Amino acid sequence: MSENTLPQKNPGRGGIWYVLAAAVLWGTTGTSQGLAPAGVEPTTIGAVRLAIGGLALLMSAILRGSFKGGGRWPIFGTLASAFFVAGYQLCFFAGVARTGVAAGTMVAIGTAPVAAGVLGYLIRREHVGPHWMAATLLSVVGCALLAASGEGLQGNAPGIVLALGAGLSYAAYTVSIKGLLDQHTPDAVMAIVFCLAALLLSPLLFSTDLGWLAEPRGMTVALHLGVLATAISYGLFARGLKNISVGTAATLSLAEPFTATILGVVILGERLGLSQVFGVVLLFSGLVLLALREKKTKQ
Repeated sequence: MSENTLPQKNPGRGGIWYVLAAAVLWGTTGTSQGLAPAGVEPTTIGAVRLAIGGLALLMSAILRGSFKGGGRWPIFGTLASAFFVAGYQLCFFAGVARTGVAAGTMVAIGTAPVAAGVLGYLIRREHVGPHWMAATLLSVVGCALLAASGEGLQGNAPGIVLALGAGLSYAAYTVSIKGLLDQHTPDAVMAIVFCLAALLLSPLLFSTDLGWLAEPRGMTVALHLGVLATAISYGLFARGLKNISVGTAATLSLAEPFTATILGVVILGERLGLSQVFGVVLLFSGLVLLALREKKTKQ
């Protein structure tokens, strides 16, 4: 019996920690971009990330035998998932480049839970309860406090639009991937979706200078983004998403901006004002509230 078919005693609880672990890894992406060699285009970083991550996911799925069995692959749902994954990469890295790591991540991920909750209800009829609403409100307000004080957002309409586009893309691919997980294993879904997304962005790899990958620093950043922040993190996310609702997964993913903020302060030297500290507290409180509620519900 394979790992993907083993019965789980408490799948909902496991789903919480899988998504939280994935979000922590995602929180390192903005900092990684900030450590990349100077002059690297944000869109190129996104394309390289998908190319490495997609290949790693495909190799993992083949070795695990994850393509055996399962239902038919819906063409629209599969292509839509790949399109939104690719769109997220372009919008997120370009937005962060214009607004800064902390501010860009806050706007991008802060918009995702509400959008995911609405899409989850409209498309999958997943109902959200008062605890989800309270936890999401706390977390989103926390994100807003963090972003409002970010200098990168002042008079930066293009950066804000790109970050919002990333948040909406995140919500859309979470819903579409959830549909694919109804019939296929997490490894197979992520391998197919990310390889297709990598193909969509592959023209960027042939129209830009990739010489930075020959530098130790550049290759380290690329491998970190592709393996840790994509292959491993999205593998964890898919396992978690399979067992919890779209809205819950999106709210738990707000651990990403929390992680990005801490890394931005510790590694990149970004400073937090009083309102931003309060935002971190609210964001963390919302995550804890939702995690504890889900854990109690699944017991």
